[in-house]
Amino acid sequence: MTFPLGMTGPISGLVCGALFGFILQRGGLGNGCRLTAQLRLQDWTVFNVMFTAILVAAGGLYVLELAGVMHASDIFVPTTYLWATLLGGALIGVGMGLGGYCPGTSVVGAAAGRIDGIVFFIGLIVGVIAFAGVYTPIAPLLGAAAGPQSQTLGDLLGLPAWAVLAILIGVAAGVWWFTRRSGGDQTITCAD
Repeated sequence: MTFPLGMTGPISGLVCGALFGFILQRGGLGNGCRLTAQLRLQDWTVFNVMFTAILVAAGGLYVLELAGVMHASDIFVPTTYLWATLLGGALIGVGMGLGGYCPGTSVVGAAAGRIDGIVFFIGLIVGVIAFAGVYTPIAPLLGAAAGPQSQTLGDLLGLPAWAVLAILIGVAAGVWWFTRRSGGDQTITCAD
């Protein structure tokens, strides 16, 4: 079965990407200073938007599975490659710290006409081309240290899906409570 609505390939990617970009923009994540404020633990908007998206997706998939619309085995879960994950995470982290954008939010910032978003998006394209140029020599490193083979968090921890959902909801509630209690829920005013 293909889902959603029988769309596959580039069309479904474009539709889902446009919807996700709209949500990022409405959540205020098209502004780089909001992301850097999250890294400084001063503004929790990024966490709130992204963790809400994770909860909605996880809950939606769980409900679809319970309703028999789809099965968990219908979802592709890639194998984790530890060295590739560490390298990619470090590069993305440095880029986010310096520029205030991750790849998705740079597209949103650029689409909104923000000069910093456009510059960062151009840098993203240059980085992708540079990575493609060095991929062959570093491919053995990126394919080394295979971690869990196609495991979800529930598989890895040996927990049922409902328990993982409950833990995610508990984490979200805990962060919400902590940030409200400690005054860390201040929203940073970003110039547009």
